[in-house]
Amino acid sequence: MKSNIPQRTFEFAREIIALCIDLEKQPGVSRIIGRQLLRSGTSVGANIEEGQASQSDADFINKYSIACKEARETRYWLRLLAASAIAPGETLDRIDTKCNEIIAILTSIIKKMRAKLK
Repeated sequence: MKSNIPQRTFEFAREIIALCIDLEKQPGVSRIIGRQLLRSGTSVGANIEEGQASQSDADFINKYSIACKEARETRYWLRLLAASAIAPGETLDRIDTKCNEIIAILTSIIKKMRAKLK
């Protein structure tokens, strides 16, 4: 199954890292949320990369499902940052849009692969 999702999630992780570097410069809660965001936001692409080397269709689905869950967690942290006015809204909006696109793509890929197994 050919997709540009590995590259998209890599670029997404780069944007998450840049945002987290800015959050790390702020005191207190910003750093804590930033670290959570960094873990989940970079995990999406890491799981996609693992899925690219999967040993079976079931393994592929598992890795992509984990990536989708991590993307959903990332979306939560982005929403929390926006609601708390901790980071610039336009930056969060751009990253959140990309996050939603990744979730939609991953959900579609997972559904297609599950259908293929049936």
